Amino acid sequence: MPWPGPREAALGVRRIDIVGPVERPRADGRRVRLVRRSPGPGIVQYELTMRTPLAIGAALTVLVSLGATQATPPTAADLASRVQAHYATVRDFTAGFTVSQKSALMVKTLVERGDVKVKKPGRMRWTYKSPEEKEFVADGSQLYAYHPKDKYVMISTLPPPDQTSAALLFLSGRGDLTRDFTAAVPAKHPDGEWRLELTPKSRQADFTALTLDVDRATLQLRGVIVVDDNGESVFRFSNLRENQGLQDSAFVFTIPKGVERIRR
Repeated sequence: MPWPGPREAALGVRRIDIVGPVERPRADGRRVRLVRRSPGPGIVQYELTMRTPLAIGAALTVLVSLGATQATPPTAADLASRVQAHYATVRDFTAGFTVSQKSALMVKTLVERGDVKVKKPGRMRWTYKSPEEKEFVADGSQLYAYHPKDKYVMISTLPPPDQTSAALLFLSGRGDLTRDFTAAVPAKHPDGEWRLELTPKSRQADFTALTLDVDRATLQLRGVIVVDDNGESVFRFSNLRENQGLQDSAFVFTIPKGVERIRR
C-alpha cells in the first residue's frame, strides 16, 4: 500500500490504494494505482480521498448567504468582502449535493449524489448515496472515511491550524477570504448566478483554485468548482438551509462491527 502524496498529507488525510494491482505512470513520474473497474466496460474508477469534501465543506460554510439582492454584477473585491463579512454569521448548514468529477485518470465523468451537514468548528458529514454508498465524517478531532462496500474505514487526525489548507481554515472559522485568496469575476456569469473565482495566494495541497456560484436574487450558494492537479470536481447544491441548530451528536461516527480499521 503506497504512502500518500503531499496533497493528502497536508490535510491529515491518507489515501488507500487497494484492490486493483494495476499501476499507471503519470507524466511527472508519479504512479497512480487503479482501485477497481466499474461494471461498464472500459470505465475506470479511482478511490476518492477526503480532500474534496474538505475543500467543498469549507467553501459551503463561507458562502451559504450573502444577504442583499444585486441587480448588476458586483466587483470581485465587493463580492469577496461580502462573503467574508457574512461568514461569521454561519454556524451550520445542510444541503443535498451532486458532484461531477473529471480527471485525466478517468475515461468517463463520475457523477455522485448525497447529502451534507457542516457545523463550525471542524465538523462535517458527507453521505454519498449513489451510485455507491460511502461516508466522510469529521467530528472536530478525527476524520473517518467509511466504505461499506469494501468493509473498511480510514481514520486520521485533523491537522493543526498551521498545517491546514486555506479552504479548511474557513471550515474551522479561522480563515480570511480577502487575506488568503486573490478574487476575480468572469466577463460572463452563469444564468441567474454570480460567479466568484478564487486563487489561493500560497500553494495549497488539496486544490489549486476554487469557484463559487451564488443565486443572483438571494445570493445563496448554488455550486462550487474545485480544481486540483488531476482535474476538477463540480458540486451543485439543493435545499441548502443554514443555521439549523445542528447538534454535535450529528457528527459522531460509530464504526460498524466487522469493518477493517486503517489508522493513519
